[in-house]
Amino acid sequence: MAELTRRYIVMQMATEGPFDIRDVDAPFVLKPWKDPAALQALRVYRDHCYEELARELGEWISAIEVGPQIRGGVGARNERAVASRPKPGARRHAKPKPKARRSKTTKKKAKRRS
Repeated sequence: MAELTRRYIVMQMATEGPFDIRDVDAPFVLKPWKDPAALQALRVYRDHCYEELARELGEWISAIEVGPQIRGGVGARNERAVASRPKPGARRHAKPKPKARRSKTTKKKAKRRS
């Protein structure tokens, strides 16, 4: 995968360090093998990037989907959170749509014509 090259070396820090949200070159690491939210983010990124990278991301996503399900700490919490949410488009208490009523003026006009 030529397009998926390593750009950063990311290491775990000995202590919690601040994440500088203003640093435009700071990497943000997602682990799509361990986190379903990261896998979803990878799918969205694939759908919005250039063709060669999208193709290689698609291959990576396919490998993750057929591989074993591995969950890390954050990934397990995200999986439980997603499972507890209602499915998109599903309504809990769908109200029946009221039937359209004919207006009285239409009925009167019809009587006058006959």
